[in-house]
Amino acid sequence: MNRISVNVNVNGTVYEDEVEPRLLLVHHLRDRLGLTGIQIGCDTGNCGACTVDLDGMSAKSCLVLAVQADGCEVTTVQGLAQDCAQHSLQRSFHEQHAVQCGYCTHGMIMAARDLLRHNPDPGPQEIRHALKGNLCRCTGYQNIVKAVRAAAPGREASAGVEESRT
Repeated sequence: MNRISVNVNVNGTVYEDEVEPRLLLVHHLRDRLGLTGIQIGCDTGNCGACTVDLDGMSAKSCLVLAVQADGCEVTTVQGLAQDCAQHSLQRSFHEQHAVQCGYCTHGMIMAARDLLRHNPDPGPQEIRHALKGNLCRCTGYQNIVKAVRAAAPGREASAGVEESRT
């Protein structure tokens, strides 16, 4: 089968590779680049376990061909940590006990990150709506919603406003 050359910036490192045209991005990231934090759940885009950031937008990597990511920037959950320090969402998921088996965690964090970029102070219903494409079979989502809420950068600002109103 013909192979196609792709250049993808993943977590700040540019990778040049020859891939089959039908190779899914999730398999390229896991199998070729060794980024096993990305889970393969359904291969149909229903569970969200494979969610990554693709050029600044949340994307399910099981629905994207590796050749479609040519020239793109991809951020995975492994790429969120800076200087060995966890991202605020990673820390919050741990602190709020939002991890059960951990299978959905990567996708939940990446989808929540996308939400918080657009809405720095979402309410519980907005969080649930934003995460509806990510399935968790272990929890009732309560701690996941709490974790996203706790990590929201606008929450501190709105808390100060609430306190000044009382």
